[in-house]
This record gives sequence, C-alpha cells and structure tokens, in this order.
Amino acid sequence: MKRSLLRRAALNGTGLLVFVFAVFPVFWMVSTAFKPNTEIFSTTPKPFPSHPTLDHFDLVLNGGIAEVSFWEYFRNSAVLALVTVVVSSLFALLAATAVARFRFRFRTTFLVMLLVVQMVPLEALVIPLFLDLKKADMLNTLPGLAVVYIGFAVPFAIWMLRGFVAAVPRELEEAAAIDGAGPVRTFFKVMLPLVAPGLVATSIFSFITAWNEFIFAYTFLEDQDKYTLPIMLQFFFGRSGNAWGPIMAASTLLTIPVIAFFLVVQRRMVSGLTAGAVKG
Repeated sequence: MKRSLLRRAALNGTGLLVFVFAVFPVFWMVSTAFKPNTEIFSTTPKPFPSHPTLDHFDLVLNGGIAEVSFWEYFRNSAVLALVTVVVSSLFALLAATAVARFRFRFRTTFLVMLLVVQMVPLEALVIPLFLDLKKADMLNTLPGLAVVYIGFAVPFAIWMLRGFVAAVPRELEEAAAIDGAGPVRTFFKVMLPLVAPGLVATSIFSFITAWNEFIFAYTFLEDQDKYTLPIMLQFFFGRSGNAWGPIMAASTLLTIPVIAFFLVVQRRMVSGLTAGAVKG
C-alpha cells in the first residue's frame, strides 16, 4: 500500500513538474504583455505585473507600426490557415483511404516517400520552391504560399490518417453494403465518423503549421498588405533594441486563435469516437 502511494505520488509530482516546465514560458509571455516597460527591464523581475497596462496591446492593435493594420495581417493568416486545413484534410483523407484499403504497385514506395519528405529540412527547400513559384507566376501571392503550406501538411496528414482508416473494420462497410448503401453513402455514414478523431488531429497540425510559419512567408511575400502575423512580429525587433512588451502582446494575440481552434475541434474529436459505433 505504501509503495503504491509513493509511486503514485512520484508520478503525480513528475507530471506536475513537466506541466510547470511546459506552461511557464506561456505564463511569462502573457504576464510580460501586461507589464509596463519599467517592470519588464527591472533588475528584479516579478512573475505578476504590479501595475498592469494595456498599452502594449493598444500599440499592436492600433499603433500603426507599419503601413498595414494588425487586422489585415490577421485576415491573411486566417485565410491561409483555413485553406490549408480544408484542402489538406480533403486530399489526405482520400489518399489515406486509398492507401489503407487498396493494394497497388509502388504502394510501399509511396509510404516510404511520405516519411522521406518529412525528414527533409524546410530550410533546404526555400530556394527550389522560390524558383518554382517564380516560374508559375505565384510569387508574392497568398495562393502560392497556400500551395506550399498544403504541400507540407498533406504527407504528415496522410501518414496519420492511414492508421485511423486501417483500424476501421471492413465488416462495417460490408454490412452497410448489404443494407443497400452505396460506396459514397458508406464513406460518409460509416467511414467518416470513425475517422473523424484522426481528421481533427491532422487539422490541428495543419492549422498550427500554416498559422506559425515564418520563413517561407517572409521569403516569398514582398508586399506588406500580404504579410502574415508572424512577419508582423519582426517590426518590433530593431538594431537599437527590442520592444519586448509589444512582442509579448503580439505573441499572446497570435496564440489565442490556435487555442480557440483547438477548443472548437476537440469536441468533434470526442464525438467522432462514438459516432458510427455499433453494438457487438
């Protein structure tokens, strides 16, 4: 009994330490966003602001730090992220279903290539993709950047969804066919609800990939009215010093949509685990 209690206490303590270690940077970011400059650059930093202020948020939202407002940057990031999620999820679901359900030539090679693509450093692809977009006349355009994001999100999504599709028993599809359901109806009524948790997980990955990406957006875009939120952060970095208050405020605002997206789709993840279930 004592050993069990000690083991449980040790595991709980370890989990608590990991949680604090992971959450502390986020906590410090949000806390710094509300601190005045005197407290940010104080030699004795405090975890909580003594005199909270919204000046940093006001500077980010309404300060006119660039020729374009914050909300235009937000719109560009939101459009890119949503397009990436929808298109990559659609392509990945269809491809994962084909890979998991059908046998064809070079199937194993295709799966291996999905892993190889994930092992290539993104920085090594900047110049080739820059030349490809220039030839396609899609440089300095949001659709061209969306194509790049979709290309990065699809391989990982296919690999992840393949396991979810393969875990769906074929007997469920056969039973639906016996009841008179066609392939399309079987896919939407049987397969899709059971694969929904994996689809939600891949959509979260795709959203974060497109929302936080900086290198390709900064390289491929030239006009400020097409910039995304991560690029906006670099306006607060200067040779004479960095404006840490606005940086933390902008980073906090940049984090909120990701959390909101997760809270919205996580309900779908839970419902997908039970939707389409049958009695044994």
